[in-house]
Amino acid sequence: MRKTQPEAAGLDRRRLERIGIWMQRYVDERKFAGASVLIARGGQEVYFDARGQRNIARDLDFTRDTVVRLYSMTKPITTLAAMCLIERGMFHLDAPASEFIPAFSDMRSLIKGAERLDQVEPCAVPTIHQLMTHTSGLSYPFNPGVLPRAMDEGDLMFRPAQGNLADMAERVAALPLAFHPGKRWEYSVGIDILGRVIEVVSGQSLDKFLREHILGPLGMTQTAFRVPKATGERFAALYTPLAGDAMALNTARKGDDSLRLADAPGSSPFECTTLFSGGGGLVGTIDDYMQFAEYLRSGMTGQGARIVGPRTLEFMMRNHLPGDIASMGPQSFAEQPMQGMGFGLGGAVVIDPARTRAPSSVGDFSWGGMASTFFWVDRAQDLSVVFFTQLAPSSAYPARPQLKALVQGTLT
Repeated sequence: MRKTQPEAAGLDRRRLERIGIWMQRYVDERKFAGASVLIARGGQEVYFDARGQRNIARDLDFTRDTVVRLYSMTKPITTLAAMCLIERGMFHLDAPASEFIPAFSDMRSLIKGAERLDQVEPCAVPTIHQLMTHTSGLSYPFNPGVLPRAMDEGDLMFRPAQGNLADMAERVAALPLAFHPGKRWEYSVGIDILGRVIEVVSGQSLDKFLREHILGPLGMTQTAFRVPKATGERFAALYTPLAGDAMALNTARKGDDSLRLADAPGSSPFECTTLFSGGGGLVGTIDDYMQFAEYLRSGMTGQGARIVGPRTLEFMMRNHLPGDIASMGPQSFAEQPMQGMGFGLGGAVVIDPARTRAPSSVGDFSWGGMASTFFWVDRAQDLSVVFFTQLAPSSAYPARPQLKALVQGTLT
């Protein structure tokens, strides 16, 4: 990506300096070990800065080529992969999941007010569209409720070294849904199940399909489900301010150390991946992810090719809910605000900036990851922003709305 001066792209250089000061404050206060921000406007880089460390114990700086756990920033990539197959007529959005994973036949849903896993009634099979939009009735182990508790007990988290995707999808299908498909919004493993659908339809493992159809065409050579062998010491450590499991949000409690090591390079499951989690399994660099963000903004790869047609891309980034997320009675954790925020295919869409309580444009498309990473694409302002750090959970600090306000404040 070519670089340009901030003033030439309509950004205030002095206000951009506030972003580095903000990141440094997070580092100095031991909220983040390290962080980086990359901003592009009109397809040209206008700002990059990195502060702090990727590995405290080894005194390694958080650099531009640092490899991080993307977690749920994998979701829009997997969704784009599914749209490639949809464009080829391989399946359609209203197809039931059971058409590809028979274990999802004869589904049951928990009854309203259920207190036990056996309090169920028959329900429809979730569709591909519902998997993509988190309206399927599936959930996550870290959400509150009867189904999440059962998922937690069964360790249904789609961890990198947790068997394989086919077996995990079967285990999820054996449980009832939290609600009838389409009736609510709840953050879920739906896009992990979508990853298995991609495997069944394409005849390829998800890692090979993404590499051939998304990562390769975009030049994302440092992004994969397993830490690339040539990474060396560039893979960051993961930290948490919690005393226990960094993903156990239902029982979360602050620990004595705001930067307790949660996952160390050299012993990380992301270095021996067997399960390709379409919902949270990729690792990569900030320049790689900017290639993806820029594709969403422009509809073209750096080489001028298209992965899907412009109408398909526009369709992905529209709100697919009847209103905002808040109107669909969510009872779950989410990577974004729920008021004023709709949901497209694989990511959130701003429908009312004032109600999100963060400066933005109508139509902003974004998502984040459990390690506090974040990206957004503002096509109205021709803007792409990627933020990397490695602190779980992402709900620990309000870094995302703060960064949005900082970036919006630079536009002249």
